[in-house]
Amino acid sequence: MEGPPRNRTAPLATDDLHWCHEAVQGVSRTFALTIDVLDDPMSSYICVGYLLCRVADTVEDAGHIPAEEQAALLRTYDAALDPDSEVGIEAFLDDVEPWLPPEDERDEDWRVVAEADRVFRSFERQPPAVRAAITPPVRELVSGMALFVDRYADQGGLRIQSREELEEYCHYAAGTVGQLITNLVCRDGVTPRTRERLYGTAESFGLLLQLVNISKDVYDDYREENNVYLPAAWLRERGVAQERVVATENVSESASVVERTATHAESFLDDAQTYLESVPETDGNRLAAWAIPYLLAVGTLRELTERPEDAVTGAGVKISRPEVSAIVSTMLSGASREELSGLRETISREPFHQASH
Repeated sequence: MEGPPRNRTAPLATDDLHWCHEAVQGVSRTFALTIDVLDDPMSSYICVGYLLCRVADTVEDAGHIPAEEQAALLRTYDAALDPDSEVGIEAFLDDVEPWLPPEDERDEDWRVVAEADRVFRSFERQPPAVRAAITPPVRELVSGMALFVDRYADQGGLRIQSREELEEYCHYAAGTVGQLITNLVCRDGVTPRTRERLYGTAESFGLLLQLVNISKDVYDDYREENNVYLPAAWLRERGVAQERVVATENVSESASVVERTATHAESFLDDAQTYLESVPETDGNRLAAWAIPYLLAVGTLRELTERPEDAVTGAGVKISRPEVSAIVSTMLSGASREELSGLRETISREPFHQASH
């Protein structure tokens, strides 16, 4: 499983940061879009912060790495993030190297893991206040992932048991990212009232997006990563064992749990909208960057409600490219905070590009 020897000669700072911006294009279409909409310096802050999270996420999802080794890798990675630790990113790279796919077989996620030192160098070159804003939520995400890997070490993959545990997982996976964003936009010049509203709703913004992903990706999560995020308690009520969540005979019952999970995601829409209505546009931050994934989530929830069975058959649940284009175009053309409610209502009802505005 070992690849060729690593070249650890440090490139120029601008080369590292440029590499990060290119890398994010391959690992997350949604976050790449967000980062492209942001202006610098916020664009680079979010890019680097997101890639730090993505390294941990890739290790957590790696089905070929034994759970005990996954947890150990995540703890070494967390230590490398600790500014008071003597452990550096090289220790993580040394430990993860035997688990890297061969270089010619690496997808974009594993390419980021293999080059995590470039992400770290870009991070270490950010202003101290930016590093202080990013580090705590990223470390909480990493430690939370290690906790869940340990919890289900004997099962070979995650098996969420209840609504409470689902929200706990979503907190670590996405609520922390909401915290990271909020830390960055609240560093200065924000009124106490705005700060309170942002920190009070940041968790909901992250949970909304994560729950939408969980609802639509049931088939891929189970087949590709051996993870089941639909709560066992909810599946049990429908007579479905988690190990049979995507079985043909259970499509209807599993789809009803997908719909229930999507409905739970909808309960976070109001707070997520409040977050958007409050977020300041400073340091290159732009409303459109965060409103676009929010509105895409609204559209995906509409599709999930109409065809929940597609989430468990492999058919896939996503909104069309013309609708994505219409949403992006509308936000980039200067749609305001005051228009969010109307946009949300329209998109929840019908595909945006087909709607009469």
